[in-house]
Amino acid sequence: MIDISKLKREESLKDKCGVFAIYGKNEDVARISYFGLYSLQHRGQEGAGIAVSDGKKIKAIKGLGLVPSVFSEKDIASLKGYIAIGHTRYSTTGGNTHNNVQPIHVNFGSDELALAHNGNIINAGDLSKTLPKNTKLLSTTDTEVMGWIIRNAEGKTWEEKILNSMPRFAGAYSIVAMTKTKLFAFRDSYGFRPLVLGKLNGGFVIASETCALETTGATYIRDIKPGEVISIDQNGLHEAGKIKSQKRSFCLFEYVYLARPDSVFNKELVHQVRQRSGELLAHEAPIGADLVVAIPDSGTSAAIGYSKASGIPFGEILIKNRYIGRTFIQPEQRIRDMGVKMKFNPLKKIVKGKRIIIVDDSIVRGTTIKRIIELLRKCGAKKYT
Repeated sequence: MIDISKLKREESLKDKCGVFAIYGKNEDVARISYFGLYSLQHRGQEGAGIAVSDGKKIKAIKGLGLVPSVFSEKDIASLKGYIAIGHTRYSTTGGNTHNNVQPIHVNFGSDELALAHNGNIINAGDLSKTLPKNTKLLSTTDTEVMGWIIRNAEGKTWEEKILNSMPRFAGAYSIVAMTKTKLFAFRDSYGFRPLVLGKLNGGFVIASETCALETTGATYIRDIKPGEVISIDQNGLHEAGKIKSQKRSFCLFEYVYLARPDSVFNKELVHQVRQRSGELLAHEAPIGADLVVAIPDSGTSAAIGYSKASGIPFGEILIKNRYIGRTFIQPEQRIRDMGVKMKFNPLKKIVKGKRIIIVDDSIVRGTTIKRIIELLRKCGAKKYT
């Protein structure tokens, strides 16, 4: 049994994961989920999992590491069914254990529920204390606590239980969940984290970003609304209900850094939002220079916007190793520092003697920009801003 007192300490910042789900009677749901998670790998690099139901039982395979290292062809082939949910995990402090990798599969005896969660329930520790004393938590995730809260909530159906539980969850959450025969999706009343709905042949797909819909061939239908609960079964899609929506508070960090530039949120293409941000920056902070550059990849769109508005040429001076993940979401500072060194190589002949404007939208911890400035200084940059 896991010490529930660790919930707040270990899980307080793990809120930027990727979730994917599919209901498709005639689809290879595990394989589609694999590709969906692959397209959401940027949202979490420490663990991945897929749970599948064939209508009789739920089977899950999950592990630590990147999506292609967690799942083998044999694993994917073994996950037979028509409902699947998947998860790519992000964390910043501790708790990176196999038990904490999602989807979290909670077995209540005759009932089963699996959940994949992008968000952070800040009162998970308090909620865990309200559970029956014989409740055995097998992880230190707020997701498992949510599963038990939902199970013990009032209501004759899972939809009713979810709706009655949601007001108790303080924080941000976009969740896909499944029983043996139904798929669910629900989102906090602020709409803080994204969650989108798509259609694939005769079935449905739900994902953190629209890029996952496009990767799997699904067609975007709409966003899951803040506070909304939907369910999908053999009779199709059902709008199960909605809790009172609070003030809309979509996370700005999705536009600035976290999401892929080809994703669309609130009818806005992320690439265009970032480019407009760069244009505004050029007007607010005009600087004379020879070259505008980006720290790839997420800074590229903003750098293009700055170049366009300022008239200063855009160029590349950093070659990125595509096999190194996002250094800001590595669990330890020492590992982040090593990752930056392996991640970028400068084009020294282009840098030398140049006045350079660096556009970086990734100043979360300051790890990357500090190392980049050191690199450019050694390469003979005349001035960098």
